[in-house]
Amino acid sequence: MFDTVVRSWFHRSLPPGAAMSAPAPDATAEPAPPTAAAEAPIRSAWPAGRLDLAHRLWGDGFIFPGGEIDTLRLARPLGMSAAASLLLVGVGSGGPAITIARNLGAWVTATDDDPALLASAQAQVNHAQLGKKISINSWDPDEPNFAAKGHHHCLALDPFRNAQPEPILDRLTGALKPGGQIVITSLAAPKPLDPDDRTVRRWAELERRDPAELLAPVTVTRMLGRMGLDVRVAEDTSQSHIEHALLGWRVMLRDLDRKPTRREAVPMIAEAELWLLRRRLIDDGRLRMMRWHAISRLPIV
Repeated sequence: MFDTVVRSWFHRSLPPGAAMSAPAPDATAEPAPPTAAAEAPIRSAWPAGRLDLAHRLWGDGFIFPGGEIDTLRLARPLGMSAAASLLLVGVGSGGPAITIARNLGAWVTATDDDPALLASAQAQVNHAQLGKKISINSWDPDEPNFAAKGHHHCLALDPFRNAQPEPILDRLTGALKPGGQIVITSLAAPKPLDPDDRTVRRWAELERRDPAELLAPVTVTRMLGRMGLDVRVAEDTSQSHIEHALLGWRVMLRDLDRKPTRREAVPMIAEAELWLLRRRLIDDGRLRMMRWHAISRLPIV
């Protein structure tokens, strides 16, 4: 059904000559000469066109299906209040931090590693006038560094992207106060993905990630245990993940009041293909969207 909804709309509504595959970069093309505005280009997986599309799909400030609803579903089991501090890894463009601060009252230290997302998140927080409740910071997945025992709880959204998971888990665990709780979401692969498979290769290109990095769910669960965490939940949320994605596309396509221009169509094509391929790999059982909820074994003093 996901294929039918998205493909049928694109076949009706894209400008003549557009296709359901995003144009690949021309590796032979000479780079454009630098200009004053481009002397220090920002390298981001979220250029303006893609980020705008994500907000139309998932809600202002969100870059994942479910947006505000899914954020609250993930955060509420942590039992947060106005007396609690939260380390939020993967703030995206600001929506998760704002949702948690407004609805649950927690003090949020929000981080991301993408410069465009950080800029958008800071703008969203400023607009919401929540600068006192939310601080926005960058983090380096290759050298994670969080304040030791600095937070009551942690919510980590896809923290293992293109990075080694064990150092990240070690630092996230160390950032928890005794008795603190952590919720982690991540794509996982029950079996190693074949990098030579055409579907896997194209999906990984669009996702901008190495398929070899995806771990089996049981591997992450065991890692959490070795880090001194009591794993209470290891849940496969793939079905609801795809249902939220389909709903987002349906609503966005329904509300479009005109055909997109070619410039607007390019990020739409790439994003639609990404989600079609992700759905296919999930349906095939090769990808899983997982949620872990664990509690620090350190005694509360």
